[in-house]
Amino acid sequence: MSRPIRVLIADDQRVVREGLTLVLGLLPDVDVVGAASDGAEAVALAEDLHPDIVLMDLRMPRCDGVEATRLLHERAPGTRVVVLTTYSDDRSVIDALRAGARGYLTKDTGGAEIRQALRRVLDDQAAIDPAVQHHLIDAIAGAPPAPRPLSRPPLPAGLTPREAEVLSLIAAGLSNTEIAARLVVSEGTVKSHINRLLPKIEARDRAQAVAYAYRQGLV
Repeated sequence: MSRPIRVLIADDQRVVREGLTLVLGLLPDVDVVGAASDGAEAVALAEDLHPDIVLMDLRMPRCDGVEATRLLHERAPGTRVVVLTTYSDDRSVIDALRAGARGYLTKDTGGAEIRQALRRVLDDQAAIDPAVQHHLIDAIAGAPPAPRPLSRPPLPAGLTPREAEVLSLIAAGLSNTEIAARLVVSEGTVKSHINRLLPKIEARDRAQAVAYAYRQGLV
């Protein structure tokens, strides 16, 4: 059995903190190690407690979730951030992605779905709620897509056709195992493609790769 996921909750509403602590505490492989009422407290607790993941609200006093995510990326790089917000269509979601968040969930998400997202992020995969993903596409696109040209344009960043295909499947939310099955290749081959394409598009991780894929129209 995998070790429990150490989670720190950051939300300015006490009822939300206590509710999440109760719900996540019932899961066999999740260990809630602390709770913070704002971003500054979340950063301080993360530096002290070293959680695997901070479950981060966006709108908080003193230091919001975006700034806290940025600070955690600098001060506690071993701790990942999963945004949990009511603002699925807010620009802050895009800003959190750029700050280094790995997952995006709405507060309509149930305990089992949160657990699955935490596990995906701990396995270095993006975990994006469909509602958030929809608004993410709209925000990045900014306008209806132009008609497809008759000839295929050159791929961005020197990506090979296979790397572009892998990137589009990452953006669609597929895991390495699922991509391997879709392309009928080994999981090791998929990892090799990912290791080559990330430096080409100047992405640190899968979450930034997802944003890049949407900006470039690869999805």
